[in-house]
Amino acid sequence: MPTLEEAKRKVAELVVEKGFGNTPSEIPNKLLFAFIELGEAGDSWKKGKPTEETVEELIDVIFYVLDASRLIAPSADLDDVFEKKLAKNMTRPHRYGEGFRDKAVPASPP
Repeated sequence: MPTLEEAKRKVAELVVEKGFGNTPSEIPNKLLFAFIELGEAGDSWKKGKPTEETVEELIDVIFYVLDASRLIAPSADLDDVFEKKLAKNMTRPHRYGEGFRDKAVPASPP
């Protein structure tokens, strides 16, 4: 199982090998493509396609995110950033960001 840093390097090798965009000017495209792949994953799930297909679409999202991250901040250690972000999120209260679902919806005015 590769670390995020190892996966980032493998994606960089793929980008070079296959001639994909490899400059900072490609960052908006890579982020857009990640969003598109996420939509394809949602569509695959919604349509009841095989889970392998849905998971493959999610991996495409990860590829684009890793590639964008390497162009945005080449020296960032994604494993370190991941651990720090995970630790930060673990300090948040239970169901942080989803509490609105427990609140009663106020009645609309007549």
